[in-house]
Amino acid sequence: MAAPCAEDPSLERHFKGHRDAVTCVDFSLNTKHLASGSMDSCLMVWHMKPQSRAYRFAGHKDAVTSVNFSPSGHLLASGSRDKTVRLWVPNVKGESTVFRAHTATVRSVHFCSDGQSLVTASDDKTVKVWSTHRQKFLFSLSQHINWVRCAKFSPDGRLIVSASDDKTVKLWDKTSRECVHSYCEHGGFVTYVDFHPSGTCIAAAGMDNTVKLWDVRTHRLLQHYQLHSAAVNALSFHPSGNYLITASSDSTLKILDLMEGRLLYTLHGHQGPATTVAFSRTGEYFASGGSDEQVMVWKSNFDVVDYGDVTKGQRPPAALASSSRSLPEVDFHVPGRARSQESVQSAPREPASTPQALTSTLEHIVGQLDVLTQTVCILEQRLTLTEDKLKQCLENQQLIMQRVTP
Repeated sequence: MAAPCAEDPSLERHFKGHRDAVTCVDFSLNTKHLASGSMDSCLMVWHMKPQSRAYRFAGHKDAVTSVNFSPSGHLLASGSRDKTVRLWVPNVKGESTVFRAHTATVRSVHFCSDGQSLVTASDDKTVKVWSTHRQKFLFSLSQHINWVRCAKFSPDGRLIVSASDDKTVKLWDKTSRECVHSYCEHGGFVTYVDFHPSGTCIAAAGMDNTVKLWDVRTHRLLQHYQLHSAAVNALSFHPSGNYLITASSDSTLKILDLMEGRLLYTLHGHQGPATTVAFSRTGEYFASGGSDEQVMVWKSNFDVVDYGDVTKGQRPPAALASSSRSLPEVDFHVPGRARSQESVQSAPREPASTPQALTSTLEHIVGQLDVLTQTVCILEQRLTLTEDKLKQCLENQQLIMQRVTP
């Protein structure tokens, strides 16, 4: 059972400085700093200490889509619509190194727990892995057939999970670089994905307004929540593994108790879509950002008993009972905003055992589909190269025509 809630989450700090929608937030290891990125092309690094000066980092030529502190806190990675990844030293100088390999918007950046590698996801349909110390591109993972919105390392660094507009979540083995499994239960674009702190399961958010949790060992759907009335844009696990927070275009944040499979709080703070949310490394705080250009820092005020358990290993969430009864909830809101009522949808019943012959036939079909998917990816890559060459030829032709014309 989860620890009883001490008191409701409370709005602690309110940071204003971005000139457009906030797209991403992340805390440093010691929770002294909070980084945020925005459609205004800038990164901000905020000091959690009151009355402290914030740093504004300019370097990207277009919207910043993702930020992530390295485990040590000495580096800050960012991805942008300008197709680049930058590694910043988060100090007054704000110096950065540019990584170039993606051919479209970079949607996501995430450091491995050892700080040696960085994984990125892009609209060029690839997931790429980089060496942070050698500052070089290592390899690509290329089985998605649409934009890749998010990619994360597992806590032990051995697996990578990615979410895509092809409506799939893919699990990859970092060493073999092979796709271990594809989760296809989402009914729309998958916007965000992350590993549970235990590394045994993943949670994904979608444009179909749902949040789903799967076991990465059995690939079984553990929990399915349909709580928001619009797309779920981001999610974050509490370090204890007992809670999950979500941010949605319906303007709310929701805190879920994964041990009991129920909604704990609904937070109304942003005017317009809530675009991003992240717990601090200790779980004492969480930060959110929205299209209202605001960065908000909230004090969790729950799970106080479990703080000491963070280092002892976390429990994965249990599958929800298959009954369809409404589960108890508490709806918390910032004064001045309307309350709303939600329900938790239980996970479907386990299907009856499938005959061995049918299982092997289905596995064969899945294998053939994987081959077809890879073939389509290769054809798409060749088509992109052909289009680029054709564009270059037309540009050269225009230059020749301009020179010929008196």
